Amino acid sequence: MDINGASAIVTGGASGMGAATSRLLAENGVKVVIADLNADKGEVLAKEIDGVFAPCNVTESDEVAAAVAAAKELGPVRVCVNCAGIGWAQRTIGKDGTPHDIGAFNTVLQVNVVGTFNGIRLAAQAMAETEPLADNERGAIVNTSSAAAFDGQIGQASYSASKGAIVGMTLPIARDLAAVGVRINTIAPGLVDTPLLGLLPDPQKKALGETVLFPKRLATPEEFAHLALELITNSYMNGETIRMDGGIRMQPK
Repeated sequence: MDINGASAIVTGGASGMGAATSRLLAENGVKVVIADLNADKGEVLAKEIDGVFAPCNVTESDEVAAAVAAAKELGPVRVCVNCAGIGWAQRTIGKDGTPHDIGAFNTVLQVNVVGTFNGIRLAAQAMAETEPLADNERGAIVNTSSAAAFDGQIGQASYSASKGAIVGMTLPIARDLAAVGVRINTIAPGLVDTPLLGLLPDPQKKALGETVLFPKRLATPEEFAHLALELITNSYMNGETIRMDGGIRMQPK
């Protein structure tokens, strides 16, 4: 799919994998709307890539719709990459016998599942209104799951449930959106050197990298971005979830 001159929405686009994807899309001629809660980082990045920052809580439909509307002002909406997400670490029953916080469980699902679906449904609506390209193709969506969808560790019940839901809805949504010429795929990253892991001391990051099958290091956000770009531009990629994890299979802890 030719994306030069098109517009894109990247949720969670102000940092980490989202920021790397925003930059790479801009390098390939796409006008990017960075939809994120972090205004400081988002505005700086938008200026850097000649894009637009849209303050956005992905669980709020009006805010996602505003980001999509901003993208429509920049060009035909053909791309959406959903990177916004949160994590939570808590055992189902703690060592002290305390049950998992149900409010925290619900919040993780709201942000990671409902937030991702908000991006999908509203971006797809805008894509359906564009002029079709070759093979009646109108756009492509990429979601972010996690290796935790398959290899959830101790304390990852809510996170794994949310990321597994993103995997589970990829194929049925691909089937839904085929009628309007929109493709959707999901990336399930393993250990990525994002700002969250960036808080760890280098020796700990190196130790984490050693657990990867090969190469024995953390992935970079840029590697995620390049895979996302391939899934966007390769018109025969549809309905797939691809693990980007260096062959790692996560241990219980």
